[in-house]
Amino acid sequence: MKLNQLKSIVKQAVKEAIQEEMKDILLEAIKTPKQVVAAPVAESKPLPETDKLKLRENMMSVLDGMRPGANGTLNATSADVPLQVTGGDTTSPNGSLPNGNVSMDQIMGLMNSKG
Repeated sequence: MKLNQLKSIVKQAVKEAIQEEMKDILLEAIKTPKQVVAAPVAESKPLPETDKLKLRENMMSVLDGMRPGANGTLNATSADVPLQVTGGDTTSPNGSLPNGNVSMDQIMGLMNSKG
């Protein structure tokens, strides 16, 4: 018997065995009663007025810190500094990456320009 014939016979036998097993699995799944899973529903309560005021004050303080200064530039915290490339070697394995962050707008702009 040639190898190709043996492969064909084994392949056909495996296919038949899988079909029989799948038939049994499907019949068993149809016959067994379905279990209904009910997830508990959490009730959402409105925030108390004091919490609303604290949240509003917090957001306003963040927004106040971002207002433009006298020269029209935004006041940025150290976490919001844009990338600053300073002539150092950033291509070698021992080089350092530039300081600062890349904003999501910059990333999305780069991704959209590639398309």
